[in-house]
Order: sequence, then C-alpha cells, then structure tokens
Amino acid sequence: MNLDRRLHAFREDIADAALRGRVDALRFVKPELRQVSVSHTALHGEPRIDASTITEALLGEPVNVFHVKDGWAFVQLVIDSYVGYVPARCLTNQVLDPTHRIAVPSSLLYVKPDMKSNPVQQVYMNSLVSVVKVEGEFARLRDHRFVWARHLMPVHKHWDDPATIAEAFVNTPYLWGGKTYAGLDCSGLVQLAWQACGFDCPRDTDMMQDGFGEPLKRNRELKLLRNDLVFWKGHVGLMLDDTNLVHANGYHMQVVIEPLAKAIKRIAELYGQLTGVSRVPEMAELEAPGEAAQ
Repeated sequence: MNLDRRLHAFREDIADAALRGRVDALRFVKPELRQVSVSHTALHGEPRIDASTITEALLGEPVNVFHVKDGWAFVQLVIDSYVGYVPARCLTNQVLDPTHRIAVPSSLLYVKPDMKSNPVQQVYMNSLVSVVKVEGEFARLRDHRFVWARHLMPVHKHWDDPATIAEAFVNTPYLWGGKTYAGLDCSGLVQLAWQACGFDCPRDTDMMQDGFGEPLKRNRELKLLRNDLVFWKGHVGLMLDDTNLVHANGYHMQVVIEPLAKAIKRIAELYGQLTGVSRVPEMAELEAPGEAAQ
C-alpha cells in the first residue's frame, strides 16, 4: 500500500506506531504530544532551515512528535495530519487545553491589559489560546499574557462564511507554504478560511479536489455559487459569486479578487485549463456573508 507521506509519519528508520504492519521501518514509536509555543513556525519537508516550507503550524496548535535530533522534531500536525520537521525550540511540552481561537486575521499579545503598552507577540487567525478570565476589554491567558477579547471566539463556535474570511486577506503577500496574515499560498488561504468556519479542510490543492466537497459537472448550465472551489493543476480559488473569485497567486504575489474568466485566460497560457469545480453541500444555499455562529 502506497501511503501519502504528507499525511503519514514514517521514514526508513522510524514510523508512527499506528502504522505498524502497513509500512516498513527499523522501529515504531508512539508520538508525544507537544504544542506550538511561537506565533507560527514553518513545517519543512527536510530537517534543514533552507528546506522549503510545506505548511505552517500556529500558536497553540497540537503536534505529535516522533523523533528529535539536532534541534529538529519529526512531527505530525494534529489538526490536518500534515507531516514534516519543525525546530524543536518552537514546541513546548506544557500542553494547555485551548478555550478560544484568534478569530481575526491578526492580533497582538501584551504583558498587561493596556493597549498603550508594548505588544510582545503577534498572533494569527486560528491560533489557539487558553483564557483564564476576561478583564475589561482584554482576556487574560493562562500564560499570563493578554489579548483583545473581541478578537477571540470560543473553540466551539465558528464563522459561517468562508468567502468572507478569505476576503479579509486581500492584499496579503503570497508565501509558498504560508497560512497566516503575514503570508500565505492558494491552498493555505482556502484551508484557513474553511477551518475558521469549522470544517476539516485538507492542506494541499490535490487533497481538496480529491476529498473536500462534491465535484460538479461543468457545462453551460452550471451556475457557480459563493464558496464554490475552482481548481487548476496546483492551484485553487474560492468563488465570491458566479463571476468573481478570491485567491492567493504568484502572478500578483498577493491575495486578490478578480473575474474568474480573466483568471482562466491568464492561467491557461502557463498551466492549463480548470481541472475541476467542487461545492461543499452545507454552503450551497448560502446567499449572503455571515456573522459569527451563535
């Protein structure tokens, strides 16, 4: 059986104990749970700082660690199962149960509940935090820092319109492997928008096309809806209506809104035609931008 190495933790020398009997490895280990302790950290395909970023892990995100060597941890992200390497210093074994997530594109953490004080850390949408109590306009976190309370949402609540989330990232720089307001790629934008709305959206474009939503038959009668996903080989965008899409792309090197027809024409010259369109059934009847789910 050929397992996707992006989603299954195994190498020749070590593998997830859950894969025993499915892969060959010198030894099998049970992972140790850790948590991301920095704003965000790149997940690399190899244990080298110059290796390409394949995705990112955010503050508070749970991580399964299989092996640590020379400052690098071989890990699998709990939320989307992605496998790779992160600097071990970016992880903590003091795992806190999150109570809230960052619900805006970007926010700041402070050492005291005062907006005039100097912030100590920038944090990004979908980061996880543990709130002790709310003090005025600020929420006190278990690690003794503070964040603007209205920038938070309880972990059991979500936004209800991915397209609205994606629109909030217009003009964000394009960054291969990124999925924050500091920079993101096409699938990173789509994943974070759907995750903010409570959906288990996979990380890469091919994963989305193969297993997220339902594929639509393309013909002249097909009317695209808000939140439909449109795919090219190696690229994905999110429809805002039947005409316009929002996507992070290397042509503009940022997140933009543009007519689908214009994007199809430009992309076809370099990478080919659309390879598919998908629709998530729960979003099919959405008619307007949403508010926070109650």
